[in-house]
Amino acid sequence: LGAKGTNAYTSVERTVYINDIPSNEIEKWLTIESERFSELVLRLFHTELEAVYEEYNRSRDNDYWLSYEEMAKQMFQKHPYGTQTTIGTSEHLKSPSMEKIHAYFNERYVANNMAIILAGDIDPDKTIALIEKYFGSLRTGKVPAFTFEPEDDMTEPLVSDVFGPNTEWVDLGFRLPGVNHKDMLVGEIFSELLYNRQAGLIDLNLVKAQKVLGASAYIDMNLDYSSLSLSGEPRENQSLEEVKNLLLGQIELVKNGQFEDWMLPAIIKNKKLELLQYGEYNRMRTSVLTNAFIFNQDMATVVGHMDALDKITKEQVVLFANTYFNNNYVVVNKRTGKSPAEKVEKPSITEVQLNRDTASAFALAFENMPSTRLDPVFNDYKATISNGMIKENVPLYYVHNKETGLFQLEYIVDMGSLSDKELALAVNYLEFLGTEEMSASELQIELFKLGLSYSVYAAAERVYVSLSGLDESFEQGVKLFEGILANAKADQKKYDNFVADNLKKRKDAKLDKYSILNRGMLNYGMYGADSPAKNIISEEDLKTIDINMLAKKIKGLMNYEHLVYYYGSIDQSEVEQVLNTYHNSPSQLEKLLPKRNYEEIEMIEDKVYFVHYDMVQAEMMMISKGGLYNQSNLATANVFNEYFGGGLSSIVFQEIRESKALAYSAYAYYTTPNDLERAHYVRAYVGTQVDKLADAKKAMIELMNDMPEANDQFNDAKLAAQKKIETSRTKPQSVFWQFLSAKKMGRDYDVKEEMYQNMKGIEMEQLRQFFNANVKGKKYTYLVVGDRDLVDMDALKEMGTLEELSLEELFGY
Repeated sequence: LGAKGTNAYTSVERTVYINDIPSNEIEKWLTIESERFSELVLRLFHTELEAVYEEYNRSRDNDYWLSYEEMAKQMFQKHPYGTQTTIGTSEHLKSPSMEKIHAYFNERYVANNMAIILAGDIDPDKTIALIEKYFGSLRTGKVPAFTFEPEDDMTEPLVSDVFGPNTEWVDLGFRLPGVNHKDMLVGEIFSELLYNRQAGLIDLNLVKAQKVLGASAYIDMNLDYSSLSLSGEPRENQSLEEVKNLLLGQIELVKNGQFEDWMLPAIIKNKKLELLQYGEYNRMRTSVLTNAFIFNQDMATVVGHMDALDKITKEQVVLFANTYFNNNYVVVNKRTGKSPAEKVEKPSITEVQLNRDTASAFALAFENMPSTRLDPVFNDYKATISNGMIKENVPLYYVHNKETGLFQLEYIVDMGSLSDKELALAVNYLEFLGTEEMSASELQIELFKLGLSYSVYAAAERVYVSLSGLDESFEQGVKLFEGILANAKADQKKYDNFVADNLKKRKDAKLDKYSILNRGMLNYGMYGADSPAKNIISEEDLKTIDINMLAKKIKGLMNYEHLVYYYGSIDQSEVEQVLNTYHNSPSQLEKLLPKRNYEEIEMIEDKVYFVHYDMVQAEMMMISKGGLYNQSNLATANVFNEYFGGGLSSIVFQEIRESKALAYSAYAYYTTPNDLERAHYVRAYVGTQVDKLADAKKAMIELMNDMPEANDQFNDAKLAAQKKIETSRTKPQSVFWQFLSAKKMGRDYDVKEEMYQNMKGIEMEQLRQFFNANVKGKKYTYLVVGDRDLVDMDALKEMGTLEELSLEELFGY
């Protein structure tokens, strides 16, 4: 159908099925869904059970999940929120019952226990009529009322330790009333007062003040109980106990009323800003309605939510804090160490035969249903983006926001850490700096009051300086924004803390398996021992750098060639006037510094790079270098990815997961570089149990050398690839970023138009030729992360030349 984002999730009180559907395919979508929800047929029960085994084992390798489970277990000792998990226990998975699954479906998947929630370009009357046609006969049932035994009051802290290989942190949890309790409106404001990523007490007093490495707070609303969770990550040599006390100290400030009067109005202003931002996305609109359904809230309550929040007073917040926050909390210390997590052993699996050449009567009837096609809409950069000039030498790109009173302002310098590592360091240091007149925290407070936020980020090839928020505050924001860039004041103590925290983050990166695989190993596999991942300033140099030199680099950032991007509702002439008044840049701009290039290595033999990590699963990525960027291949590559390995209906997913049950997650695709000097790659991934790694590799490499050809599936994939382009609509604020990417690739037009036309003529023979030329018979570099004591090292040696890498070799420190 051209659907995107097909997925589902289960949490404590809901199971949600998600699709991003073309608006012209609603009837076909309803045809499929009404069939699916009318009757349960467990065709893939055996292999999908194994997929759940895999998911369970992956959760045992996830320190965050283990900490979350322990928190729930301690906080809810009677309620199912804590006495069971959504995935169950290993014992549950060892003795599944198809009868019980059918009974569950028959009891719960009934019309009076379900909602269909839609947001998008639809005709409500016609859509509701179609829903009545296809779902009107869905049976109802008597859903058992849920009852629970209330939790006992907590009279003292409950403390637990959880061990795993990742970095250390501490979580605190307080039990609160359910979402519809009258006090929970105040609870929502209380949570924002503690932490809002900008000017909450935790943000200002702990994070910006550099008293912890990181900290947060969030409220989790559910029907029977809610909870407030606080989390803190220690700095080097800081105890978890100290972090816990610092977090509790912020709650004490609220209990004593020690917070400024401006904070509540500013929180409401920013909540409204957030609502406007969310409203631009269908996914967020459906999320609001999903909550309303699950929480049994009428639409008057949902629509009036912001007005209700606006009435909350400081006295109510103080009373709430004193009522619910005393010694009644749970502490989970996540410590670095050997995880005792239990692993579910691999069951015996009978391979499911995939009947790609057969079709049911339902499928044949479905294929014959009439289907309309939408006309694709391609980006017209010249029509959407207006050009201007600031100070006669800084290009301005302007995009009009016709929907909301929000803006986004970007200063962009095409020069990042690959050009100047010290400049990148200075830019990242900037968030902790103030001026003679205003500290970093005071700047954040002023911006927050105005409904604004700013950020700075130095990437490998580009520096971004960003300001966003309410257009009504645009001029004031630019004035503040420019002031910090032009007058940043160096501070040795803040720099020393900044360095210490960055060194701690470096150490923590070596404890994270995803950082090891996707940063360290992937870079090593593509570039060899001298990779971009090692483009860092040494610890010794970090500690001895002249902070005044860094401040000078910040002040001189806008002296280099750069551009400005504005998206908002203010007229371009007014934007130009404000920027001409406040933007600090010289009449003669400096040329950009050249970047350091890292050469991608050729892959002429099969190699295996292995890194040891304490885990019950194994992660394997396969990469093989292709030729330099080739635009003529984009259409075929797109169809290939859709057909072969890029989704739930792809050959790879069906073979590896659904047929052979060799992995919870598996994919393969042909990459497209974002730089003319970079190559295409064939990349594949399998996340699996260690005892299935060899089988999974064998199955994957067989597919990579002998692509199954199923004409019906190919035609579906080709059609899906076209429909995804037909139904794709670029949001106005994103057009500029696509233009910038196109410009880097030497284009001034939307390449999807060319791809779309080329897709129409692609046949299986062309796909076969593409596969033979770009995928079949390639030499691969295998990147494997796993436990040395569990992985079959002999099996790795059979894949290719084996080399075990140290973390120092990957990260350069």
